[in-house]
Amino acid sequence: MNILKTQVAIIGAGPSGLLLGQLLAKQGIETVILERVTGDYVLGRIRAGILEQGFVDLVREAGVAERMDREGEVHEAFEIAVNGKTTHIDLKGLTGGKVVVCYGQVEITKDLMDARAAAGLTTYYEATKVQPHHVKSEQPSISFEYQGEQYELQCDYIAGCDGFHGVSRQTIPAELRTEYERVYPFGWLGLLSDTPPVSEELIYCKHDRGFALASRRSATRSRYYLQVPLTDKVEDWSDAAFWEELKQRLPPQAAAALVTGPSLEKSIAPLRSFVCEPMQYGRLFLVGDAAHIVPPTGAKGLNSAASDVATLYKIMQRVYQQGDQECISQYSPIALRRVWHAERFSWWLSNMLHNYRDMDLSDMKSGTFSRFMDSELDYYLSSDLGRRVIAEQYVGLPYEKLAD
Repeated sequence: MNILKTQVAIIGAGPSGLLLGQLLAKQGIETVILERVTGDYVLGRIRAGILEQGFVDLVREAGVAERMDREGEVHEAFEIAVNGKTTHIDLKGLTGGKVVVCYGQVEITKDLMDARAAAGLTTYYEATKVQPHHVKSEQPSISFEYQGEQYELQCDYIAGCDGFHGVSRQTIPAELRTEYERVYPFGWLGLLSDTPPVSEELIYCKHDRGFALASRRSATRSRYYLQVPLTDKVEDWSDAAFWEELKQRLPPQAAAALVTGPSLEKSIAPLRSFVCEPMQYGRLFLVGDAAHIVPPTGAKGLNSAASDVATLYKIMQRVYQQGDQECISQYSPIALRRVWHAERFSWWLSNMLHNYRDMDLSDMKSGTFSRFMDSELDYYLSSDLGRRVIAEQYVGLPYEKLAD
């Protein structure tokens, strides 16, 4: 058995785990990251890239913002189109100057990987049989296997950044966990292409044929989504069929500007809302998808994870720099308040923008629900106050400070 020691053990080398590790390293706090897959596999995960200001500030604080600041696109607004009629959501004007940045999650992850490697910080990729132990004690540890050898990583604290299917959440006894979930009756078919985007800003489309989103990764790379039934499979959709359906759901001006091309990646993502309470068990902290999942509508997934990282980072700073171990009890309450705000906003926006007609809803007829949501969206788009409600939630709430 090989014995290793560190201060904070991080399970998961996605953007959450890497960002937390980089922030802690800047404060002189030792970390070791364990990841079950290869680095190349992590970089192959195609995810969203709309970053709230709080996330951008964290990346800068971590010292890995050079490429993001150079290549990321500042977005001051976005569009909501309802059956072809567009409404401009002026983020900067409605929120007193707040904006978001478009920079792909893959790019953030790559920047963080490069920075960790350059700093000589320890990461074990393809670590298997990862299992936390004694997390309620003052000396937790993680056992794992690496290249055929057995290891024990002794630590002070464990950050579970290993996603929805990871081991961290399962470490909390089932009788102590409360899990909330809503599964949506549709999915998002996403297509990535090296084609110029149809617009400088994102366009969220509510259409009788179903929801669509025209997003972007750069001036030359586009990301598009279509609402599809859960029964659809990727192989059901040729590139040509995708482009044709997208044209019908986009507003006319955007459809006329659409440049098509071969897909770099196509996938269907089911939509769900999920929250686990609490997000802490002893010295184990759940971060990001390990504790919560939001529908992609409104781009809150990565940003909610970043708010978890910000809270845990500040707690670890206080623990190691001030010797205050009492503050660790603040993690779950603070994190969950912001998580539930993000969940509610994503649920609300998803309900208003998607087509629920002819779907099986348990509480009311789908036609009735659709008419409610049509009216709801019309109400909020029809005034500056309504648009401000959308804009303020889209740019994100400020991070909550720890209590003294």
